[in-house]
Amino acid sequence: MPNDNIFSGLKVLDFSTYVAAPGAAVVLGDFGADVIKVEPPQGDAWRYSHKLPVLPHSEEAYPWHLANRNKRSLTLDLKSPSAQSVVQELVKWADVFIVNTPHAARKKLGLEYETVAAWNPRLIYADLTGFGEKGPDANLPGFDLTAYWARSGLLSMTRDAGAPPTWPVSGSGDNATAMGLYSAIVTALYRRERTGKGSYVTTSLLAEGVWSASVSIQGALAGATFPPMHDRKHPANAAMNVYQSADGAWFVLVVTPDKLAAVANAIGRADLLTDSRFADPAKMVANMPTLTGIFDELFASKPMAHWHEVFGGVHVTFGEVRGPQEVINDPQLAVNGIVVPLEGAGKLTSTISSPFQVHGVDKVPARRGPDLGEHTDEILRDLGFDAKGIEDLRASGAVPKVNEHAA
Repeated sequence: MPNDNIFSGLKVLDFSTYVAAPGAAVVLGDFGADVIKVEPPQGDAWRYSHKLPVLPHSEEAYPWHLANRNKRSLTLDLKSPSAQSVVQELVKWADVFIVNTPHAARKKLGLEYETVAAWNPRLIYADLTGFGEKGPDANLPGFDLTAYWARSGLLSMTRDAGAPPTWPVSGSGDNATAMGLYSAIVTALYRRERTGKGSYVTTSLLAEGVWSASVSIQGALAGATFPPMHDRKHPANAAMNVYQSADGAWFVLVVTPDKLAAVANAIGRADLLTDSRFADPAKMVANMPTLTGIFDELFASKPMAHWHEVFGGVHVTFGEVRGPQEVINDPQLAVNGIVVPLEGAGKLTSTISSPFQVHGVDKVPARRGPDLGEHTDEILRDLGFDAKGIEDLRASGAVPKVNEHAA
């Protein structure tokens, strides 16, 4: 039988916005943590991102549910002096405090580490920045497109020779960074188990991007000589390239030396193994565009289903390049718990789970992201505020009046 959720009883404050830092809280919630999303009266801007022109358009707030499932929402105007009493009680309640507010604004709002750690020395304070805490660009605004992708070097390397940098997939760097911040939090929680002490942990979109690009960046640190950028028509190795089938599907082919003979036979071109143009390494390199052209013509002669059968028969590594609508129909996703049911989100009935499993432990069933301020009174009561205290907070403007916030 599955064990209890790993983080049952863990209390998490999510003061962060957009994707990366809230995503770290999602993973904690997947394994049972009680996560409170603290939002300003107008809400986290990510609530409304499903109608942004750079994202797939939908009437369903799918990005919000992905980055905020299984959370409770508390609306709080941190600019109100009365809000500080709520923040203090929240911090005393919490084990983990997640924030990505720029440091200058954070100081004005009373959310800096020195302030909140004084109320709870066992607190794990998780800080996400764009470019790191120090240095000339520490205060620059950063998104995954700029800090994770562009500044890290990744965007310069993920393109073919002669092509300009492209626009990366929105949120891809954010979600990778979420796992880094989650790892920092869990590391600090383990330290607390051993020492009883809280920690200030941090990562940045830049650090996570450089880590993702680290094989190449480490090569630059070593003074390595870099090969030319990939050119599909003139690849370094035609057996490791991208090709298109007769029905328009693109696929990545990776044929290792030990598989060359088997693949040549399977595709009906055993003659290539004795072709004088490819008889030795020097001739192979000189005639690589010719070999690529042969493969282009060959692979374009049959549909993708045929190549699935051929490559699968010789256990060669290949990957069909699929779009989102094809990905969601992949049977591997549901059977491996990559896509899971989502409760309470209307027509949106499934979502993407965090990307790892702990055998013997069930994740919490995924429930919709909260409405803005949905749990405000409930949370305030949990913190010890009585009816008069809650009404006083509303009168002061620290907590919006009922139905004052957006739906």
